[in-house]
Amino acid sequence: MTTLGRAQAEAAVKSCYSTWARTYHGEYYATATAYPPVHQDIVRRLLRDAGARAVLDAGCGPASMLRGLTDLGCDLYGFDLTPEMVVEARLVMQRLGLPPEHIWEGSVADEAAFRHPSGPDVYDAAICIGVLPHVPEDVETSAIANLHRAVRSGGTVAIEARNQLFALFTLNRYSYDLFANELVRADDLRSKSGVEPAAIDAALAEMKQRFRMDLPPVRAGKSGEPGYDQVLSRTHNPFALRRAVETAGFERVRVLFYHYHALPPMFETAMPAVFRELSLAMEDPDDWRGHFMASAFLVIGTRA
Repeated sequence: MTTLGRAQAEAAVKSCYSTWARTYHGEYYATATAYPPVHQDIVRRLLRDAGARAVLDAGCGPASMLRGLTDLGCDLYGFDLTPEMVVEARLVMQRLGLPPEHIWEGSVADEAAFRHPSGPDVYDAAICIGVLPHVPEDVETSAIANLHRAVRSGGTVAIEARNQLFALFTLNRYSYDLFANELVRADDLRSKSGVEPAAIDAALAEMKQRFRMDLPPVRAGKSGEPGYDQVLSRTHNPFALRRAVETAGFERVRVLFYHYHALPPMFETAMPAVFRELSLAMEDPDDWRGHFMASAFLVIGTRA
């Protein structure tokens, strides 16, 4: 992606999140209708096990994750791309008695954003939650390298992503996209000599009928701005992202899954309480079924 392309992508993401600053934490972390933030417990355990003292949240939003880590006794820092999120995060930190200057504005694509006068030269741990889906593919390597540089030798990094392989379980439009573009690779099939493109198109059209293409609903913005599904919001193959993290120089890399679904998500509306109960009972970051039944995952690595 060109510099202009990255700028356009980041501008769209800023616009998308600009109206979420005051409500994002409530909608995704603190309401009865939101799936419990089980990934927060995973991150807390990781930081405790690592003995982390100085922690950086790269893409901290309105301090959604940081505000749940204040009892660990860590020095907490964070930055975010969206100015409105930075303002809200500073207010939250200040209300909790923490220095608001520990939050600043920046992009994970910029190495300079990981350094701030109020922060240390390197951190014991860095987390990056809810950010990678919005990072352009050709910027991703730089973002992972920046996270690697941000922590000391032996430091821990946790990178969260949406699980592309979950689409093998959802039976909806995400499934069709995965089948057509990643598994079947329709364009490659059409390019084969001797193959009739019309036959390929007919097979794809029939395959599309097997999925609920109306689900999930497209998430639009609140006040005319683009919504989550209208800006860059990529999913990641856990096998491929693990390899990318290893290539960046991390050791002891592992994948931890969360936000399980006991059944394909289209069945949740028919039995919401039971669906939630059964799904929460499945939560196990190391369960192999997470490759397909969990909608998100964390890649954990240690800097050599």
